[in-house]
Amino acid sequence: MPKVALYDITGSQIGDIELRDDIFGVEVNRHVMYEAVKNYLANQRQGTQSAKTRGEVRGGGRKPWRQKGTGRARQGSIRAPQWVGGGVVFAPKPRDYSYKLPKKIKRLALKSALSSKVKDNEIIVVDSLVLDRPKTKDMVKVLSNLKAGKKTLIVIPERDENVILASRNIPGVKTAYVNTINVYDILNCDSFLITREAVNKVEEVYA
Repeated sequence: MPKVALYDITGSQIGDIELRDDIFGVEVNRHVMYEAVKNYLANQRQGTQSAKTRGEVRGGGRKPWRQKGTGRARQGSIRAPQWVGGGVVFAPKPRDYSYKLPKKIKRLALKSALSSKVKDNEIIVVDSLVLDRPKTKDMVKVLSNLKAGKKTLIVIPERDENVILASRNIPGVKTAYVNTINVYDILNCDSFLITREAVNKVEEVYA
């Protein structure tokens, strides 16, 4: 079982914590993580881009000049794609980019992402993360004490208004719950900050 240091919010090490091998110690599968990130980004796309084809652009109903005898290239409409103000060739239309990944792939990708954070020493486990007030400077001090990176993902077991409000204005810092963490956010952070209770919930949910 991988063993990592356990800290309090002052940055002092108060012990060690053992993490489950089948979640935080699996062999990192880079391909499934790539598939999970690609799926996440595709699902975030709005798919609202749109442009007009030659049939949708206003005007161009009359043939600009006769077919033969002018010496110029034949033209059927001034709204053809080669004309200024003409339609777009293969114009993009609103569409849904989202798709689903198999559950086993998603789970393996998440375990690989968590294991990669342990392997790269980018995981910080705190005994508890409790703030008396929702102040940004208090959270900045906590992150400084724990030597967290510029981009930090804070994982908490359940909604905590003080933690959420105190961290939302810090650039690069994002909060998530155990049931909302995803591979993209885990891989995109420099430090994966998680509470001991959240670790227990992750091991319970994803075992």
